[in-house]
Amino acid sequence: MRNTRPTPRSGRRRARLAAVASAAVLSLAVGALPAGAAAPPAASATAPAASTTSHLDRNALRASLDAFNQAGMYGAYSSVRDGSEQWRGAAGVADIGTGRPMRPDYEHRIGSITKTFTSVAVLQQVAEGRIGLDAPIGDYLPELVPGERGRKVTVRMLLNHTSGIADYILPAFPELATDPGRALDEGRFRRMAPEELARLGLAAEPQAPRGTHSYANTNYIIAGLLLEKLTGQDPEAYITRNVIRKAGLRHTYFPRSARIPGPHARMYESFYGTIEPARDYSVYDMSWAGTAGAMVSTMSDLNDFYRLLLGGKLLGAAELREMKTTVPAYEPAPGQEVAMRYGLGLYTLKMPSGGWYWGHDGGVFGAGTWALSTEDGRRQAAIGYNLMKYERFGEDGRPLPDPIGEALFGYMDGALSGAPAARAPGTSPVPQRLLAPEQLRHRDVF
Repeated sequence: MRNTRPTPRSGRRRARLAAVASAAVLSLAVGALPAGAAAPPAASATAPAASTTSHLDRNALRASLDAFNQAGMYGAYSSVRDGSEQWRGAAGVADIGTGRPMRPDYEHRIGSITKTFTSVAVLQQVAEGRIGLDAPIGDYLPELVPGERGRKVTVRMLLNHTSGIADYILPAFPELATDPGRALDEGRFRRMAPEELARLGLAAEPQAPRGTHSYANTNYIIAGLLLEKLTGQDPEAYITRNVIRKAGLRHTYFPRSARIPGPHARMYESFYGTIEPARDYSVYDMSWAGTAGAMVSTMSDLNDFYRLLLGGKLLGAAELREMKTTVPAYEPAPGQEVAMRYGLGLYTLKMPSGGWYWGHDGGVFGAGTWALSTEDGRRQAAIGYNLMKYERFGEDGRPLPDPIGEALFGYMDGALSGAPAARAPGTSPVPQRLLAPEQLRHRDVF
């Protein structure tokens, strides 16, 4: 019989992989938020708008997007706006096998940006008096969330991730902790019901006590089931009719199959170097993400959506105010202040150049997206890219310096502030200090 006892090296690798998988599941953002964002002044419920210049520097935007590609990202596309002025660009390749170039109008899986759409739909029901933001979820879904949890967890807690409910990703893909490539390959065409996902999350061990922000996709699967219960409609169909169509978005939708029907890039997943070479997961059944992260869109559509939302065109003033009422998104290190706060499917973030912006980010297997706007929606930047979990970790499980993440952060900061700059890898003003362990929770699967 073959000796199957792990060697010290394989044991260390498995332990490191388990830590990386756990970090991926417990997090808030797709990896668009490296350490080093400038500390803000004392945090408030709603953050001040950023000041920006009045024009788009197209040459600088092009150079900065190219620098993201040169840092190691396979390909990216972006849309940047200032009032009625718009720039769209693309860099790198959509297919590493054929060299097909990226195009700025490609459709793209947007992951957790779906949560903003789901939250808008729930808040529409709040406006109609059918949902109480501070009502217990057990009042609406007693069979799904019974007992004390059903009495204590409110709808607001679901939407701002303070419910104390765990994420379902690792229970749904248990082999992510040991063999990520196999886990993702075997799940490619698997159908998962939202009730199954919700129960997996509800049964898992919570990562933080109720009342503390701890990002869990389970919250937004339950929010979708809440919409279904109160409207009598499939939640994805309800969001399509009442949010996507209301916003006039032409290339935003929940996919009906594992394939994206419109023109799109291939989407490559590395899972922190454990899948080598990175594999294409652009064909994937997104029932595992549902109302938490399954949508497809374009960068121009995302800018349209957030401009309408922040301009009060999709929600009433009271509901938008609730959406922008925030809690700290993480526990800061001693002596530091929180540079990110989470509302109801919407967060506000302070960038190194000093501006505060509103939006969300998201990532699924192979695809990352980030969309931010000034508070008035005038200045906007959205970017999609096709290599995920490109970060690398040392043997101690801590992240190594990340030139791709720096270039991404530098591009978005410059695009929003009006001062984009092309930087060689490793020269970003964002410090390359390592993330603290608790901050690893802010790196997400989607």
